[in-house]
Amino acid sequence: MQSLIGWFLPLWLIASPVSALAAEVDHLPELFDRALALSRAGDPQQALPVWDQVLDLAPNDAAAWSNRGNIRLMLGDPEGAIADQTRSMELAPNDADPHLNRGTAEEALQRWSEAAADYDWILERDPSDASALYNLGNVRGSEGEWQEAQRLYRLAADARPGFAMARSSDALALYQLNDLKEAERNLRNLIRRYPLFADARAALSALLWSEGSRGEAESHWAAASGLDPSYRDAAWLAEVRRWPPRPIADLERFLALEVS
Repeated sequence: MQSLIGWFLPLWLIASPVSALAAEVDHLPELFDRALALSRAGDPQQALPVWDQVLDLAPNDAAAWSNRGNIRLMLGDPEGAIADQTRSMELAPNDADPHLNRGTAEEALQRWSEAAADYDWILERDPSDASALYNLGNVRGSEGEWQEAQRLYRLAADARPGFAMARSSDALALYQLNDLKEAERNLRNLIRRYPLFADARAALSALLWSEGSRGEAESHWAAASGLDPSYRDAAWLAEVRRWPPRPIADLERFLALEVS
């Protein structure tokens, strides 16, 4: 007579759906931490399915929705990012982060007024939020309002000491507004404090060349291009870094002369 063991698994080897779910929920903090680590490591392809797992287990976790939204933006899906950030806001209506993150996704789609509304929402509650001030400055610059952009960059830099990119953007906006002496002074101060900061060196290269100081411009450019070759790309400067048009045009002319 054949043993029944060959036909049936012992009951103690079969996990019930309830106990399996409980086991998965117990691992939720570990799963969340793994997704966060992959996100911070800049690995969106690996991070996305882990965030999906987190949200399967915790569909009301506002932070998970916002984090997944950031990953979807990194993967080139701004519409999906906006949807995730909006869901995060529904779950945590007083949290500023989803507004900041949604604004970034809206900027990627050039929805300037929608992005500005998200940043204004933050600033109404915290007028010294450096990230919202800086991002709103980018929006105003994209709209051609460089006077207002410069004011916002300065506020962002003052609100967060050490916010080098805000100080560089402040100087670039001054450059656009033809306040070259103040722009040059600010860029030189930045370089003294952060010698390896490519943005300030590239901007100073363009400014010095426009004033006829070609030798010093070339010296700063050698450092800037060695630190980050992206500064050779005018489209990247305009669309990603968000430089004003005048510094971009001066840098392009300087580089054309350098090649000839």
